Amino acid sequence: MTPTISLSRLRANIEALSAFGRQPDRGGISRFCWSPSHEKARAWLIRKMKAAGLATWVDPAGNTFGRLAGAGDASGGRESKGAARRGARGARRARGGHAPTVMTGSHIDTVPNGGPLDGALGVLAGLECLQAVAESGQRPRLPLTLAAWSDEEGRYGGLFGSRCYTGRIDPAQVAGIRAIDGDRLVDAMKRAGFDARKAPSARMRPGEVAAYVELHIEQGPHLEAAGIPIGVVEGIVGIRRFRLAFIGEPDHAGATPMARRKDSFLAAADYALRARDHVVRKGSGRSVTNFGHVEIAPGVSNIVPARTTLLQEMRELDARILGRLERECLALARDVARRRGCRVRVERVSANQGVRCAPRVMRAVAEAAGALGLSHRQMPSAAGHDAQNLAHVTDSGMLFIPSMGGRSHRPDEMSHWKDIERGANVLLLSLLRLAR
Repeated sequence: MTPTISLSRLRANIEALSAFGRQPDRGGISRFCWSPSHEKARAWLIRKMKAAGLATWVDPAGNTFGRLAGAGDASGGRESKGAARRGARGARRARGGHAPTVMTGSHIDTVPNGGPLDGALGVLAGLECLQAVAESGQRPRLPLTLAAWSDEEGRYGGLFGSRCYTGRIDPAQVAGIRAIDGDRLVDAMKRAGFDARKAPSARMRPGEVAAYVELHIEQGPHLEAAGIPIGVVEGIVGIRRFRLAFIGEPDHAGATPMARRKDSFLAAADYALRARDHVVRKGSGRSVTNFGHVEIAPGVSNIVPARTTLLQEMRELDARILGRLERECLALARDVARRRGCRVRVERVSANQGVRCAPRVMRAVAEAAGALGLSHRQMPSAAGHDAQNLAHVTDSGMLFIPSMGGRSHRPDEMSHWKDIERGANVLLLSLLRLAR
């Protein structure tokens, strides 16, 4: 008999996790990776994994894992002694033998004042799937592993944990990674009991993962508008993030004639408008850009702004188009700065490549939806996910469920519980098919 998930247990876990980092005055959740609320949530998650019968461990990058043994696994699903300890030795013990694992997961960190499902749904639905399999007494041929990846949301650059796990991070750059407010990654990890210098050692063994599939809310309006319960993700956008510092000259805001000013804010604002127009006109039709943070110095009303810094992001599935848009926008920034009598300095914050999802995983998700009598459609993901890093080392894919009103990255982010139940059961059948 095929196991099914318990919606009541999954709902209780979603509601319990949402309490960590909850801001009663603002209504949302702020649970940044490495913060005290995140580390309390990690400890809670590990307890839940252990209660579900999973072997647990945390790697040097802070990724948190729970593993259910396969039918031929020598460990029998029992937790190895010391498996939950942080570090490579505990991780190797918990991983068991050399049988490749079918993996699922997402992340438990949030954006500022975010909602309860982005990332958390994939982790907790994955936990529910593995627990349902364990309780059924069945064992798929391959082991199943749940992952909660570190800093997916990008406080320190984006997809940090899965980049370390898949070997897509330069160890020499770790010391320089910092948040928008200047907080260094090395300091944040140290406060949480980790050594950032060791994070790249979390790299997986070759062949360790047989397949990866991630459940997520769509974060857009398309599935809900079409009345379709399941989205089979065909590809995940690439993302570029960079800081542009427009540098002008400080002058008296009253005594300096307008024509003589070298106003860094006007240069930055001019560029932001022109860059948006360029991406809309010259992109693929699905290309997008956003300016999420602005800093003005010295930041007072009676001094002409001497320095204005923008944090820009661009997203596009086609790598060639994304690369072209980046080059063209940076050339535009230099042109605007020159015409405004300013200079511009550019610092790339992160660059994630767009990927196509593996046909094998897409087929497993589609067949699982069909077996449950659920309609589905293929669609791209306009958001970045850890699945795109896993796609460089294994067959990787995703499935979406509808987001109410297309809302995400805000306190009222939610999906109907029926859609959550459907998505979790599709994930469960997908995992079982991939683990045969």
